[in-house]
Amino acid sequence: MPISLYDASVPYFTQMLRALAANLDKAAAYAARHRVEAPVMLGLRLYPDMLPLGRQVQIASDNAKGASARLAKSEIPRYEDNEATFDEMKARIAKTIDFMAGLDRDAFAGAEDRDVTWPSGGSQRTLRGKDYLFTHAIPNFTFHVTIAYAIMRHVGVELGKRDFLVGQQA
Repeated sequence: MPISLYDASVPYFTQMLRALAANLDKAAAYAARHRVEAPVMLGLRLYPDMLPLGRQVQIASDNAKGASARLAKSEIPRYEDNEATFDEMKARIAKTIDFMAGLDRDAFAGAEDRDVTWPSGGSQRTLRGKDYLFTHAIPNFTFHVTIAYAIMRHVGVELGKRDFLVGQQA
């Protein structure tokens, strides 16, 4: 039996966003212990030409809600991108998870063969739903979650592989 694009996307995005939220809790605790203000911590980046931690979280959220909505032929919610604290970042993640949980699984039916169009680099791109999910949406989402994890880990937040995958150490 083939896997539905719902099953290939929403549960994965949800798991990784929950892990990201848990990792932000650890980053907030680290920042408090080391007397680092949240905007400073959320402004950290791996390299000067890369986006900072806070923007990585926002883009991961945008990718999850955008891909899910496009595949379900639903309106994509717009967020203001004004989060400046760990709690605000976590609220954004929770709002994204709630949005995806509210999508109708049946709306994904046939998405693998439907054209999906999205903005990319100032223009529009179109791929079949299956190709969009597996060659663009999941890799792009995973990239931003990974970079957020790497920024937190790089500055000393105690995170391991299990934190990346499920948000908690065994």
